[in-house]
Amino acid sequence: MPKGYWVSVYPAIEDPEGLESYNELAGVAVKAAGGRLLAGIGSRVAAYEAGIAERVVLIEFDSFERAVAAYESAAYEKALAELPAGFERDFRIIEALD
Repeated sequence: MPKGYWVSVYPAIEDPEGLESYNELAGVAVKAAGGRLLAGIGSRVAAYEAGIAERVVLIEFDSFERAVAAYESAAYEKALAELPAGFERDFRIIEALD
């Protein structure tokens, strides 16, 4: 079964400290769903073409279905409620090729 990935790019973060509560709750939700952080805060980024060199987060799940279920979980919804005003990100869930 192909793995699933959360891919997030943060084009603008006005208040990084404002994400602390979200980061804590999201980490708990991701871990509870079996997700593994592969790249995130502090990771180096080389952006090309229309790429954005801001924070990029990559989280792996054992399947696409588990990745979607984690996003739709009550625990992650609680984390989403903590996102600060003025927050912007490009978030998607993708399925691995194999």
